[in-house]
Amino acid sequence: MHLINLILVSRCSVFSIMKITKKMRFDRRNISTNIIYNKLRNETSSINVFDRNTKSLQRQRAAIAEDVNVYDYLKDEIGFRLADRVFDIKRKFKLAADIGCHRGYVSKHISPDSVEELILCDINQRNLDTALVNEGIKVRRQILDEEHIEFEPNSLDLVISCLSLHWVNDLPKAFKKILDSLKQDGVLLAAVFGGDTLYELRSSLQLAELERRGGISPHISPFTEVKDVGNLLSRAGFSMLTIDTDEIVVNYPSMFELMWDLKSNAAINRSPHLHRDIQFAAAAIYQQLYGRSDPETGNITIPATFQIINMLGWKPHPKQPKPIERGTGEVSLKDLYKLDEIVKEIKTVKTDGDKN
Repeated sequence: MHLINLILVSRCSVFSIMKITKKMRFDRRNISTNIIYNKLRNETSSINVFDRNTKSLQRQRAAIAEDVNVYDYLKDEIGFRLADRVFDIKRKFKLAADIGCHRGYVSKHISPDSVEELILCDINQRNLDTALVNEGIKVRRQILDEEHIEFEPNSLDLVISCLSLHWVNDLPKAFKKILDSLKQDGVLLAAVFGGDTLYELRSSLQLAELERRGGISPHISPFTEVKDVGNLLSRAGFSMLTIDTDEIVVNYPSMFELMWDLKSNAAINRSPHLHRDIQFAAAAIYQQLYGRSDPETGNITIPATFQIINMLGWKPHPKQPKPIERGTGEVSLKDLYKLDEIVKEIKTVKTDGDKN
């Protein structure tokens, strides 16, 4: 009866805090790495947001779990998408490194037509032993912490990283180390979780704690923002940047199944104890604010949004394309609606010139 009353009270409380939900959705960014990386722009200091020893233990626990394949669906999907981007680059890379390879979410999709030799790097030996690679690719396995990236200067043609760099405390240093290890015209291709990841869970926990305790605590690892990634890559020295985002929405029966998957994926933050009454209140708020009916079964499910920031950056090379000088444009932006007519005129002029 106490449990039923608790959930009913939580549901009733939802309506009393609906007015601040929109504000909370924007305020969740205050716990993201936006503030952290603003401070990191002063390169004389760094902030230890993550305990690397704790993260290593979390990843080790996830690696040795017997049912680890049950929780790998998200990482497998993102790894496949990242490998597909490697295939889009029409070049065969002689030497590539997969930093934070985990269980081979990217490497098992890499084609021998794209990579000749691949260095698998991870902080956990179990992950290195189980990571799969396609036949025809030479493989080296190396214990490496993403916090301390060390390769020979100008030795790599390609660096890949899938869902690892967002746990690095000193990301500017990591990008600089990667740039130094790349050859000229080498490329970095990486994917990290973005600031909008798990905003439903984050806001539900914040509202529940605000209601029950009168304050909030961070329970989810902070993630970076798109603008911060671009700024950090530029400051590190990368050129021809391409940054885009994907959103993957996964439906769960309730908040508890979601949190179980996150715990097994080592994605939930080392946070203070989450009391049972807050958990039930957050689950009720989550379902009330974001719950939806499954059209196939008719059951109520809750969505979890994962924002993926994909980044691509090149090490500068004299032969790379460069922007033309300012003021040399021949077409005004205000005439873009007449683009078809302008192209026809240019073609006509060139054709007449060729005849002469």
